[in-house]
Amino acid sequence: MVHTAPMLRISDISYSVEGRPLFEGASAVIPDGHKVGLVGRNGAGKTTLFKIIRGELGLDGGQISLPSRARIGGVAQEVPSSSTSLIDTVLEADTERAALLREAETASDPNRIAEVQTRLADIDAWSAEARAASILKGLGFDAEEQLMPCSDFSGGWRMRVALAAVLFAQPDLLLLDEPTNYLDLEGALWLEAYLAKYPHTVIIISHDRGLLNRAVGAILHLEDRKLTFYQGPYDQFARQRAEQRAVQAAMAKKQQARRDHMQSFVDRFKAKASKAKQAQSRLKMIEKMDMIASPEQVAKRVFTFPEPDELSPPIISIEGGSVGYTDEPVLSRLNLRIDQDDRIALLGKNGQGKSTLSKLLSNRLVLMNGKSVQSNKLRVGFFAQHQVDELHIDETPLQHMITARPGVMQSKLRAQLAGFGLGPDQAETEVGRLSGGQKARLSLLLATLDAPHLLILDEPTNHLDIESREALVEALTQYSGAVILVSHDMHLLSMVADRLWLVSDGTVKPFDDDLEAYRKMLLTPDKPQGKNSRKQPAEAPRPKRASRDEVLGLRSEARKAEARVEKLNEMRDKLAKKLADPALYEDSKVGELTVWNKKYAEVMEALDRAETLWMTALQKLETAEA
Repeated sequence: MVHTAPMLRISDISYSVEGRPLFEGASAVIPDGHKVGLVGRNGAGKTTLFKIIRGELGLDGGQISLPSRARIGGVAQEVPSSSTSLIDTVLEADTERAALLREAETASDPNRIAEVQTRLADIDAWSAEARAASILKGLGFDAEEQLMPCSDFSGGWRMRVALAAVLFAQPDLLLLDEPTNYLDLEGALWLEAYLAKYPHTVIIISHDRGLLNRAVGAILHLEDRKLTFYQGPYDQFARQRAEQRAVQAAMAKKQQARRDHMQSFVDRFKAKASKAKQAQSRLKMIEKMDMIASPEQVAKRVFTFPEPDELSPPIISIEGGSVGYTDEPVLSRLNLRIDQDDRIALLGKNGQGKSTLSKLLSNRLVLMNGKSVQSNKLRVGFFAQHQVDELHIDETPLQHMITARPGVMQSKLRAQLAGFGLGPDQAETEVGRLSGGQKARLSLLLATLDAPHLLILDEPTNHLDIESREALVEALTQYSGAVILVSHDMHLLSMVADRLWLVSDGTVKPFDDDLEAYRKMLLTPDKPQGKNSRKQPAEAPRPKRASRDEVLGLRSEARKAEARVEKLNEMRDKLAKKLADPALYEDSKVGELTVWNKKYAEVMEALDRAETLWMTALQKLETAEA
């Protein structure tokens, strides 16, 4: 399907922050219905562009134009900690539906009641609860949790509720800023599939290559204060960029040769009075030359992990283990072995025990039962998002390093910081003023200072841009220690992990298939899991498919449909009573009679539709409960 009408037109915009220009004469057109990935270096101005589109910031020049009635939506912050349930919080995001339902409760004018009911039917208001429940389920909330108040959930989980609410409201232009940063792999894969089918325009800021390849069909690239629109997913964009850079490198080489030639002239003749004027003129030419940066000059954001000494295999072995908190095991029947050359990705839905396993392997939890053997000299490095939040915001990265390595020469500490992309300027900047990516780099450096034999990384790519993620992939590939990864970034997992462990049903087992098979399994949960289960089709009978939350959703749908039929029956009775009034049939009332007859016909039509929906809902419920 080809979309030609523009949803968003960005015309020659300019915008500066404290005298630093973020946009200079930038233009782009986003066609209606397109799914677009907004990419660019951290700090380039992607989030600022969203604020400009939403009208929160005024432009220095140029303009942004949208269709006059276009609704813009995005996730600015987590939903408040309130006593409202998750499902009701999401339902309230459709403000028109919420207002109509309130009016339906209080309206007394039969004309208006009929209008409200017709509009509710038009916007499919009665299936809204099932749709909201489906979105919340996709983002990791089961049926029980959906009925719990928002105040029962932490900030990260309330961000998911805010995301669910904006997806449910279905704005004409959906602006999402790094939404996968607060999702796990399962939630991120669900979001990918949902966005690919989203009925309106989407612009998403993301550094997640998998999402940018599967959920979007175009890339908007922000570089050098300009915007360039590329058709196709991220990998196609990357190929085009590589070709452009090859041309750019050749041009840069020619330009450098010309500059060198002029510089040698200046160096030879600036001391000679007779040639001084020419030398000065060439010097000015050199200064004015707008040098093209070759790809090699584009700073590579490196990670340099220290190399651990080699230990005899296995470095960790667990037999018949169980682990948990107090007397309650979260994971049991654990039979695991880790060697120093292992690259393991932990798969499994939130709450299944991935964090518990990470704590066990990093010695922050001990086995309740079973046997565990590990190398005496084993050093374990651990990185998780909460450690980034625990950095001292009033101290510099250098001060963090001095605390971690007292007595080590500062020059060595600075070299280690530079090895993680934190140059001289960042080393002396207070952590509170560093970007999210720079803080993540510092935490990664502190986690790997001891050259660990086993490195456990929990969502290491949050706040890292695409170049940094590629550098991390490269560093982990070269690293000679074992790596255990928990990440929503499919690209990182596919490039680094060579073993997959599935944490589910209270234990940990190897997942024999590949990541693509896991993705398909999550998006089509009816199918049996893994290769082995193909041999046992009898153990997964399809009729038993309806889960508790689906049955609850169907019951709710049936109740709503029944209530709608009752409401319309009341309206029909009121209208019938009105039409039974003999005074209405006097010649002077012909016009009024026509109006009431029309209203009666509309209500009868709505009632007919409502009864059909009710019967359908009851049949679905009966099938599910059978």
